[in-house]
Amino acid sequence: MNNYDIVIIGGGPAGLTAAIYGARARLKTLVINKGVIGGMAETTREIVNYPGYGQTTGPKLMQDFKKHAEGFGAEFIKDEVMKIGFCQDEKLIKTKKGKEYTAKAVILACGCKPRLLNIPGETKLRGSGVAYCATCDAEFFENEEVVVIGSGDQAIEEGMYITKFANKVTTIVLHDEGILDCNKLSAEKAFDNKKMNFVWNSTVEEVLGKANVEGVKIKNSKTGESSELACQGVFFFVGMIPSTGFLQDSGVEVDQKGYIPVNELMETNIEGVYAVGDNRVKYLRQIVSAAGDGATAAVAAERYIEEVNDFRAKVLESEKPVILTFFNPTVEDSLAFINVLEKVVSDNGSKYKIVKVDISRKKTLAEKYCVKEAPCSIVLNKGIVIKQLDCSLNWEKVNAQLQDNRFD
Repeated sequence: MNNYDIVIIGGGPAGLTAAIYGARARLKTLVINKGVIGGMAETTREIVNYPGYGQTTGPKLMQDFKKHAEGFGAEFIKDEVMKIGFCQDEKLIKTKKGKEYTAKAVILACGCKPRLLNIPGETKLRGSGVAYCATCDAEFFENEEVVVIGSGDQAIEEGMYITKFANKVTTIVLHDEGILDCNKLSAEKAFDNKKMNFVWNSTVEEVLGKANVEGVKIKNSKTGESSELACQGVFFFVGMIPSTGFLQDSGVEVDQKGYIPVNELMETNIEGVYAVGDNRVKYLRQIVSAAGDGATAAVAAERYIEEVNDFRAKVLESEKPVILTFFNPTVEDSLAFINVLEKVVSDNGSKYKIVKVDISRKKTLAEKYCVKEAPCSIVLNKGIVIKQLDCSLNWEKVNAQLQDNRFD
């Protein structure tokens, strides 16, 4: 009962979209999510740029995504994936609750989490004035003064959202006056917002307070001078960390920051494993781009599963002996050998079945059978390797090799 076609790890917009496409393709699809459905998108109270919605909220949009996926038959469980095994044709997923699931394809949609500065007072006062999500916590600072750390899109946009509640929002910026890391439109809006203030060329050294936030200690990077600024809340927006730690020792390639490189089909370096959304290397991290990732990965996974099933039926379960022939369409001898092989098999009454594999497209399959170059032909009987042929262009030599095999 725990065998699935597709297992999606993560229930954010990328994972939910993948679930919609996977389930709609009549694939048995499971979403494993350890937190609230929707991921970071669920914490966004105002969304005005998702096509077709005009204005909505993160929770509403994500629930619509989930209902859509459930309508096609996708299953959801709340659990945390601890380990994945990719050594077998069927991927093995183990969870914190002790469950095990197998999948023909896995889509990694585990997202990111806020980066910590780990300065004094940050951890101690988390939840007591230290926050990482404006849409989650801004309302708790009604008519108070708040400090925002960071100058990227998230920091500036979330800072402006906080001004709807707080009396004053002071943004601590590492750069010279007037330089922000966000897009120009957000910068212009922030500079025009009377509640937004900026402290330039500075970093926060410490969050001050005993039971609750009472202020921050600031250091000017040019003068080296330190000062204190009174406030009741501190919001950290200094980047994100991909939630890919559980992939350690799995064989999935990640970059120095922990993000997963993929190709245009969202394929990772492991066949049948895809990465989508914020945990992959990408330019734009938005709900709409995450949804596009999910759709692409699910369609690619569907075709991969079809190929796996086709290979099993044509090769592993074939009643006839199979000559698995790897060729390279750009190598003349490779194509010439196929012509010779087809004539030999035909002249012998088609006792064998030829299955051709483009080595340039099926590198993982080539590796599985230790094939390094084409042409290369392997004889199998009921999935068991019998021998490797000498890929001669001489009819007599190829025929003699096939006559040596007895499967009676």
